[in-house]
Amino acid sequence: MRYEGMKKNLVMQMAMGGMLMALVACGGQQWSEQQVDSFMLVTQKGGPTLGYSPQSGVKILTVDGYAFKDLNRNDSLDAYEDWRLSAEERAANLASQLSVEEIAGLMLYSSHQAVPTDSLTADQQKFLRDDYLRAVLITVVESPATAAKWNNKMQAFVEGMDHGIPANTSSDPRHEATGTAEFNAGAGGKISLWPTSLGLAATFDAQLVRRFGEIASEEYRALGIARALSPQVDIATDPRWFRFDGTFGEDPQLATDMARAYCDGFQTTPETKGWGMKSVNAMVKHWYGYGAQEGGRDSHFASGKYAVYPGKNLAMHKRSFVEGAFKLEGGTKMASAVMPIYSILWNQDPSGENVGGSYSRWLIQQQLRDEAGFEGVACTDWGITKDIKVLDSPIGGKPWGMEAFNEAERHYKILQAGVDQFGGNNEIGPVLEAYQMWSKEQGEGRARQRFELSARRLLLNVFRVGLFENPYLDPAETQQFVGKPEFMQEGYEAQLKSIVMLKNHQNRVLPVKDRKKVYVPKRHFPAIPGLWGGISEEKTVEPIDLALVKKYFDVVEQPEQADFAICLIQEPKTGIGYSADDVKKGGNGYLPFSLQYDDYTAKDARAVSIAGGDPMEKTTNRSFRGKTVKAYNRDDMVMVNDTKKAMGDKPVVVIIETGRPVVLTEIEPSADAILISFTVQHQALLDIISGKAEPSALLPMQMPADMKTVEEQQEDVPRDMRCYQDGDGHTYDFAFGMNWQGPISDARVEKYK
Repeated sequence: MRYEGMKKNLVMQMAMGGMLMALVACGGQQWSEQQVDSFMLVTQKGGPTLGYSPQSGVKILTVDGYAFKDLNRNDSLDAYEDWRLSAEERAANLASQLSVEEIAGLMLYSSHQAVPTDSLTADQQKFLRDDYLRAVLITVVESPATAAKWNNKMQAFVEGMDHGIPANTSSDPRHEATGTAEFNAGAGGKISLWPTSLGLAATFDAQLVRRFGEIASEEYRALGIARALSPQVDIATDPRWFRFDGTFGEDPQLATDMARAYCDGFQTTPETKGWGMKSVNAMVKHWYGYGAQEGGRDSHFASGKYAVYPGKNLAMHKRSFVEGAFKLEGGTKMASAVMPIYSILWNQDPSGENVGGSYSRWLIQQQLRDEAGFEGVACTDWGITKDIKVLDSPIGGKPWGMEAFNEAERHYKILQAGVDQFGGNNEIGPVLEAYQMWSKEQGEGRARQRFELSARRLLLNVFRVGLFENPYLDPAETQQFVGKPEFMQEGYEAQLKSIVMLKNHQNRVLPVKDRKKVYVPKRHFPAIPGLWGGISEEKTVEPIDLALVKKYFDVVEQPEQADFAICLIQEPKTGIGYSADDVKKGGNGYLPFSLQYDDYTAKDARAVSIAGGDPMEKTTNRSFRGKTVKAYNRDDMVMVNDTKKAMGDKPVVVIIETGRPVVLTEIEPSADAILISFTVQHQALLDIISGKAEPSALLPMQMPADMKTVEEQQEDVPRDMRCYQDGDGHTYDFAFGMNWQGPISDARVEKYK
């Protein structure tokens, strides 16, 4: 082998009393170094830039004039330290050197870590040092510079241990805009702001999504993030599902095209047209069928652990993975990682086993590995090996179908299924217990072989993005780069392209180009339960910053003073589909979701649920037929209708901030114009209303005619509802949208409609 011959030559040269270094000093050296912040930066001709901490004990080896990091500090160039070898060769070499404990640490993926300061916490030091954990999920960061400094301290901390394996930092999506943010051309921000995934889908523009991936990946790498826990490519075939907003909508072809573009954008380094220092590993989720949750409930809760397929349509839910994320146009070829579904795919496994996705050998080894040919990392969703004691909270474990087993047994089952990594698990103990179980049942040789297989997959994702060469950041550069003006501009333009205009009565209400008088009614927020517990305070607020509105129009306090009104509301919110109070009253606990604002009674729901049963409940029938649910924000409907009564013939513009379909029966007759916002800056909405920009987005979903069609649709089948028709005769079906001329009919509509 080329490497073995090179190593023998190096050993011979070193034995010649330092002659090698003398020769290098006489002109053969191709590299130089300087200190940047707290680390040393090595630049070289014909080779990668290296970064290392002087405090870690790592030194630079010179071979053939080039610089290499001696990560294990053995004064010799190991194959995994040689950047001239392929990532596959390096990963295999390092995996073979690691102890079982080190591999078990690679299999861990941290719980959510905030970065309020640039110092490592005691807990972070513990799981990095004692549990050998190297995959770290970060959430809120104080600033880009703080993130860079924290990254450097973490990388220096782990670089000095054992084999010097760098930390692989990751993030959930962090580019989504907020309504209150204000865009100022020429000014930067903490990070560029874009629409949600559903908003990106509403552009029907795969190239825009790829461009988002390119920008987001550059900002991620400047923050030290080399893995994205995205995209969420679940095909959202049930309109009630509250994770609908994180998807690319309900159409399989649109979701497939968007998934491919997103992964290509994140993973491709432009200079190499493949993997490189600007690449971010994409962890595509959730393999697969998550959009078909029975009744729209979600499997973060025990009350929502089941996905069902009454239309026998499970296979379609693979498309966004196998035809999209696993079939990229760029040189990285496929998404590097996959997160399996929390849910139990009810009665889909031919063996008859009903367990959560990461526990299912049928779903992982047979379908993902063998049939789909996926060779990358499979990582569980967060916390699935822990216990949970209540049906109505997402706080706790999600061991669906494995409730009777202990934590170590769950780890063993997951490894047997073909999964490599445990999301949200900081502790090494249960993984080592699983190794002992494997050794006892199949022999230690096979246990070691299985662990090395996962180690190679996990390390490959670190080698390919260059972290072994340089995981360090210049905080000053990070501060200037992340959220720079041109990135902010592109994000804002994407927000404008994501806003759907559903109604513009007689094509005359919008745009409002003159500086007219506008009335903006206040919005009432009732006290409602929080998803993660607690109760929010009741309040009445301005739905839009009036100081911002005044930049466009003259704001008045009474509707009779106004030329037109703007009402901003949100989608109906009716809880999680389960109520412990209902159980106390003798019910089964299950309630309907409602997509309408007024009180809803589920007269057309199933009398007997398709799936059901949990160790914490007595019933197997999760039907909510005949039960009534109230929208927490029913006052949104009241506000719109009252505003229309007060305005009379003067126009009312309604903005609906939503992440899923809405029944518009109670709203549309009072609206002269309707805009759909998938969480954009309010400034972008005002730019549309005032005519500074023209709407161009299309619905990535159907708007149902009523709740009867919602109950009658099949959870696993897309685009199977009767759609709402407005007073102007327009049907709010998939791919419908309007511009100033009327309904849009262009190449996008022709391709996807």
